[in-house]
Amino acid sequence: MSHSSKKAVITAIVSNALVTVIKFIASVLSGSASMANEAVHSLMDTLNQGFLFLGLRESEKPADTVYAFGHGQKKYLWNLWSAIGLFSIGAGLGLSHAWHSWEGLGNSHIIETTSIMGYEISALWLNLSVLGIGFILEGYSFLVALKEFLSRMRAQGEKNPIAYLLKADDPTLTAIVLEDSAAMLGLTLAALGIILTAMTGHAEYDIIFSALIAIMLGGIAFYLGFINMRFLADMRDMEAEYLFQDIVEDHPELERYHDLRSIIIDEQNTVLVAEIELKEEAMVNGLQQKINDTRDHLLHELGSNEKQREQLKQYALDRAAVEVIIGRAEHIIDEIEQDIRARLPRVSHITLEVEGVCAGKTPSLAAAKAHCPEESTPRS
Repeated sequence: MSHSSKKAVITAIVSNALVTVIKFIASVLSGSASMANEAVHSLMDTLNQGFLFLGLRESEKPADTVYAFGHGQKKYLWNLWSAIGLFSIGAGLGLSHAWHSWEGLGNSHIIETTSIMGYEISALWLNLSVLGIGFILEGYSFLVALKEFLSRMRAQGEKNPIAYLLKADDPTLTAIVLEDSAAMLGLTLAALGIILTAMTGHAEYDIIFSALIAIMLGGIAFYLGFINMRFLADMRDMEAEYLFQDIVEDHPELERYHDLRSIIIDEQNTVLVAEIELKEEAMVNGLQQKINDTRDHLLHELGSNEKQREQLKQYALDRAAVEVIIGRAEHIIDEIEQDIRARLPRVSHITLEVEGVCAGKTPSLAAAKAHCPEESTPRS
């Protein structure tokens, strides 16, 4: 998570906490159902963003003996709990309050004025003033999050914010943008309910719009739960797999690949594993000369006399063959890994296993094509 994204989360927490307090005060003084649900909405936003911040802090911990690939997925767990728990609770409380307000319509009256520190103030203007303050504070939070969101969108070559919102790889930033967007819409709905109630004298408008705010909270809970569950379900990174396929097809020393798999750990870490087969010419061409050179180098390093040198020749030859063959395979694997990471840095863990060496397509070797060696050289 970038510094800008953390700033978006902290800004959202502070602004929503302030707005929650003034909305609750206004709802008690005015008796507005819409204002009460907006207060609940802001409270859920504040708690949820606190959960997001905790998730970010946990996810930044490095790998250890328990979490081999780091703590990145804890972010999705915190996000999931906050989405399903807090927003569902917020939606439930909001609908419950709207229902009780509806049932009590016959026994209630619209509060037109309220007293604050001995001064009589119009309930309508009190509510609208509070909503205006909320619009300013939450609007600033929304602009901070939106700036980071659009910056990432452009960096990934996307032009449609709605389309990018549906496939963005950072659920935390997505959550902040959605919550702040919903906050702005909630303020608008609350204002409409309060104004229509004041103009018509019918409290039904205030209650109906308060119910819409609660339903909106439930919808956000469902969507945020869905996008975080994707990252907790061993989801494959298809972009990384397609990139690997392209690299194999273009690499002059690779014959084919098998058992390609990937897992998204978090938006900055993907694990990719596969088996590859090398072309015969990649391994055989110049092999004997390299083995001989390595053997001579080993014998020279041993510094033995002529008699010992003769005795060590077979050992040096065997070791030279192993070193050259493994070294060549490692060099090819290193090239593939560097190419993948250069083009898609989030692929942080790559494990490739050399399944065998396949013969070339020359007529004299056609029969050998079907009998690739079964030996494998794993390398991660």
